[in-house]
Amino acid sequence: MTADDLAGTLDFLQRAEALKSTLRNGTTASGRQESTAEHTWRLCLMVMVLADGVEGIDALRLLKMCLVHDLGEAIGGDIPATDPRAATKTAQERRDLLALTATLPPGRRDEILGLWEEYEAGTSPEAVLAKGFDKLETILQHNQGRNPPGFDYAFNLAYGARHTARHPLTAAIRAVLDEDTRARMARPAE
Repeated sequence: MTADDLAGTLDFLQRAEALKSTLRNGTTASGRQESTAEHTWRLCLMVMVLADGVEGIDALRLLKMCLVHDLGEAIGGDIPATDPRAATKTAQERRDLLALTATLPPGRRDEILGLWEEYEAGTSPEAVLAKGFDKLETILQHNQGRNPPGFDYAFNLAYGARHTARHPLTAAIRAVLDEDTRARMARPAE
């Protein structure tokens, strides 16, 4: 790695640190908003403990895809699924990802962009699982979080359903999480 490549890579890593402070709609079990970095961490942990060894899946590629799927949020922030801007989220995240990775060596930048585009297209076996697990991690957090009064748990029952139905593993996990959602809906507000 050349000195310029190293400098550009460190610049990228410093700017990606913003994901630690980029807040999402979900709350943690303690009641504070979770960050995009926390969501990505647990998404990757889910992949490691649930998808490792799934036939026909390149686990390293899947993990890399999960690591980069929300990188653009370091610049533009998180846009929740219920936000009217969600219709243009993909284009904005791509622009932000290009800006964020601009200082990386071209090969690494192309790898990250390629993984992100593969995730967005959702057509490879790894992208199918990445998208499904991404939705499942969000539902898991909604069910686990100490949410504000009036939180719409029913949202979980439809959220990401087309993505989680695309693979038997994510469909099975979804069935368990849907039961958790129904149980959470039946409890009195905390």
